[in-house]
Amino acid sequence: QVQLVESGGGLVQAGGSLRLSCAASGRTFSRNPMAWFRQASGKEREFVAAISGNGVGTTYADSVKGRFTISRDNAKNTVDLHMNSLNPEDTAVYYCAASTMLFVSAVRRDYDYWGQGTQVTVSS
Repeated sequence: QVQLVESGGGLVQAGGSLRLSCAASGRTFSRNPMAWFRQASGKEREFVAAISGNGVGTTYADSVKGRFTISRDNAKNTVDLHMNSLNPEDTAVYYCAASTMLFVSAVRRDYDYWGQGTQVTVSS
C-alpha cells in the first residue's frame, strides 16, 4: 500500500523559513513527478510546486516562485519543500502528492497519491 507522510509543518513568523518533508513508502517514484499542493481554510486546494522523476525539471506557482524550492532524494524516496520569506498568505495545509505519469504537472487530477497534510501557519 502506497503511503505519503508529510512532516515539518508548524508556526512561524512572517519572513521566516520552514522545510517540509514527504516520505513515500509502498513503491518507488523515481521515474514519476512529485508535488506539493496547499489548501487554505475555505479555499480550494492549489498547486505549489512539482519536480520531475530525475529531479531536473521543476515548476512553481507564481505566488511562491523565488521563495520556495522543491527537491527530492530518490535514494530515500523523499521530496522536500524549502520555504523562505513566508508571509501570512502562505498559511495552509500542505499536501504531498505523487503521480504515476511521467511528466511534471501542476494539475491536481494528474496526481494519484496524497499525504494527509501538514499545517503551516505564518503569523504577521
